[in-house]
Amino acid sequence: MFHRPGLSDVADILIVAVIIYFLLMMTRQTRASAVLKGLVVLLVATLVSDLLGLTALNWLLMSVVNNGAVVLVILFQPEIRKALEQLGRGAVRENSHSGEGEDRTRIIDEIIQCMTDLSRRRVGALIVFEQKTGLKDVIETGTAVDARISAPLLENIFEPNTPLHDGAVVIRGPRVVAGACILTLTEGRGISRELGTRHRAAIGISETTDAIVLIVSEETGIMSMARGGRLTRHLDTKSLREILEGIYAQPHTHLLASLLGRKRGKEAAR
Repeated sequence: MFHRPGLSDVADILIVAVIIYFLLMMTRQTRASAVLKGLVVLLVATLVSDLLGLTALNWLLMSVVNNGAVVLVILFQPEIRKALEQLGRGAVRENSHSGEGEDRTRIIDEIIQCMTDLSRRRVGALIVFEQKTGLKDVIETGTAVDARISAPLLENIFEPNTPLHDGAVVIRGPRVVAGACILTLTEGRGISRELGTRHRAAIGISETTDAIVLIVSEETGIMSMARGGRLTRHLDTKSLREILEGIYAQPHTHLLASLLGRKRGKEAAR
C-alpha cells in the first residue's frame, strides 16, 4: 500500500537538496535573494489556494508557475552564468564578516570625520551601507578592499587622481568591502538638474535595494543621504550621527522613516 523509499529515492532527494542549497548560497548577499524569496512566497500561495479550493486564483498562480523556468532564466541570468563558471572551476567561495565585537562608537566617529573632512575640502564621495539586501553583485564591479573602517582609509580612497576615487565604496557592517564600485543611475525624471552623476547613482541603488547611501558633493561640499529612492540634502554632523547610529544600532534595525522628514534639506527626488 505504501511505497518504501529506496536508494534511488534517497539519492534523488539529496541531489535536489544540494541544488537548492547551492542556489541559496549563490544568491545570498545579492539582490537576487529577494527575488528568490518572492518566488518561494508565490509557490506557497499556489499550494494554499489549491488546498482552499480557490480555483480562479489557483489557475492564475499556476499559469505563472508553469512559466517559471523562463522567468528564472531571465531574472537569474548573471547568477546562472556565475554558477556555471564556479562549477567549471570546482569551487563555490563565500567570504563574509560579522560586525560582532567592533567598537560601534569608533566606527561612527571615523565615518563622520571622513565625511566632514571631505565636505570641507569639497572632495566628492559616495559611500554605500549594505543592509538586508546583499550587494555582492555591486561589490564585484569594484576592487576588493576588505579593511577595517577608518577615516584616513576612506579619505585616501576618495582622494582625486587615485586609482579608486572614481566610484562608490561599499561598507558591510564594520568592514570596507570594496571601492570603485559601479552603480546604476536612477531613471527618475523628476530629479533636479543641479544633481550630478554621484547623486543619481546614490538614488539609483537606494531605489532597487534597502541600502543607505551617504554622498559628498564635489561642487558644493554638501553632504546628503539617499534612502528608498529619496535624497535628503544639507546634512550636518548631528544628522550624520543620527543616521549612522540607526545603521549601527544594536540589534541591527532599519533607519526610522521619520528621519527623512526631520532633515532641514529639501528632498531632491521622490
